[in-house]
Amino acid sequence: MKKMLRIGMGQINATVGDLKGNAEKVITWVERAQAETVDILALPELVITGYPPEDLLLKQGFIDMNISVVNDLAQRIDKPATIVGFVDRSSAGLYNAAAVIYKRKIRGIYRKELLPNYGVFDEKRYFLPGGKPRVFRFGNVLFGIGICEDVWFKEGPLSAMAGLGAGLIFNINASPYHAGKIYVREDVVRRRVRENRVWVAHTNLVGGQDELVFDGQSFLMDKSGNVTACAKAFQEDLLVVDIPEKELVKRTPATGEGRQVITITARTGRIYPEDRKPLAINPVRRLEPVHEVYEALKLGLHDYVKKNGFKGTVIGLSGGIDSALVAALAADALGRDNIVCVFMPSKFTSRESTEDARELAQNFGTRLIEVPIDGILEAYRSSLEKLFAGLREDVTEENLQARIRGNILMALSNKFGWIVLTTGNKSEMSVGYATLYGDMAGGFAVIKDVPKTLVYQLCVWRNTSGSVIPERIITKEPTAELKADQKDRDTLPPYDHLDQVLKSYVEEDKEPTALDFPNMPPEEITRVLRMVDLSEYKRRQSPPGIKITPKAFGKDRRMPITNKYKGSQ
Repeated sequence: MKKMLRIGMGQINATVGDLKGNAEKVITWVERAQAETVDILALPELVITGYPPEDLLLKQGFIDMNISVVNDLAQRIDKPATIVGFVDRSSAGLYNAAAVIYKRKIRGIYRKELLPNYGVFDEKRYFLPGGKPRVFRFGNVLFGIGICEDVWFKEGPLSAMAGLGAGLIFNINASPYHAGKIYVREDVVRRRVRENRVWVAHTNLVGGQDELVFDGQSFLMDKSGNVTACAKAFQEDLLVVDIPEKELVKRTPATGEGRQVITITARTGRIYPEDRKPLAINPVRRLEPVHEVYEALKLGLHDYVKKNGFKGTVIGLSGGIDSALVAALAADALGRDNIVCVFMPSKFTSRESTEDARELAQNFGTRLIEVPIDGILEAYRSSLEKLFAGLREDVTEENLQARIRGNILMALSNKFGWIVLTTGNKSEMSVGYATLYGDMAGGFAVIKDVPKTLVYQLCVWRNTSGSVIPERIITKEPTAELKADQKDRDTLPPYDHLDQVLKSYVEEDKEPTALDFPNMPPEEITRVLRMVDLSEYKRRQSPPGIKITPKAFGKDRRMPITNKYKGSQ
């Protein structure tokens, strides 16, 4: 019978700051791995603290407790050999680290060498890079540990570990999601695998943390670059895989045991149980792209509401497509009993919007409250009549309606403990087509990073699982309905044109002079860019929202509000 090393990859939904709760999850996964007779279990990056812990890392008590929790775990974990991400420290500072625990002892610690400091990452603010790479002996197998960024560069520590004789690298990660990110990860790992002829077990965190979503999708890649097994997307999962020992033992082993080769179990003696049954092959399944984004939004929303202890959610329904998508996501993520929809018609609200809002709420079985705002609007207008005497009506009167609706939603939030879910999309947020303290008022902006064209795709996809979003919501022309006969096209280019410009300018950082689209005249492109630049102050005041594109507003794109730069000439 072939000797098989059985490894486990446990993608855990950790909560930032819940050190003891996260530790108990570690124990749960260890017990599951024991039941599967796993030899080595890898858990995600910083699983003890949650990721990213941000300025909690500046609190001495937080670091002390994190280390105490790991030491306590060491007393509770016999086997399997378990790789646990935590924050280590020395007299010099802090390290993003992984402890290897076996037979109730910490056998060794690896410290992350390459610290990302771009996009949403800010690790150089907190951590020092680790020292020399090291490998661990488990019977005849030598394995290394990398932490996320360590595997992204050819000159990184993975090649040094391979040089020390490692045939298997456990790469533990807290790699945030954006659409298609799993294929980016696979391409990076494939390059390292083929350069070094090693297997890589890529374990990723899962769950929502503020604006970030971690998608899991842990995978095992063989030394030829083939993904042989993959864990579930957007769910906690334990992926258990057998690898033939001969595949992992290099012909040229490490030159000697020492500081860079830490022995967990010696070569001699029985390492693997002799009676365990071979595992079935775990098929690799990927979600279709739009489905993947939907699941990311759903998980991010669920975890933000639940981890922060909100009693429920409240959504302003307009009869339009954006609020329809947010309502669908909330119903799917939280259950219909945890959302309340509020429809606030004015004299400009069409019969179609009224019918569509009611039908949507009925389809999902959610409570619908109707609060007409015409009387409130007239009271506002009366109060301002003398101040506005002789002035033409303009966007001011339109924004009053949005702010009245925002006030009603926030009043319900205050009274009942519901979090207001705003409904603006990325296209609108980019160009400022939103009202401060109006439709921007709320606690969580679910589709803040979703372009309008993708909003339509998500609604169409959702209806494939049951036609719950009325077809007219998807097909009718978009309008804010803040004045008679208003259409979005009165102010904005067609959304398929607009989103092309925004992708290039916002997500790809292209200079204005480099933007050339046959379907848009140059002056129209210039107008869009001006709207983007002038709206930075609005975006700074918007609620957090879920990142699903490679560059989201906020931590990804940090532009000054006061800014005279208009592009290179």
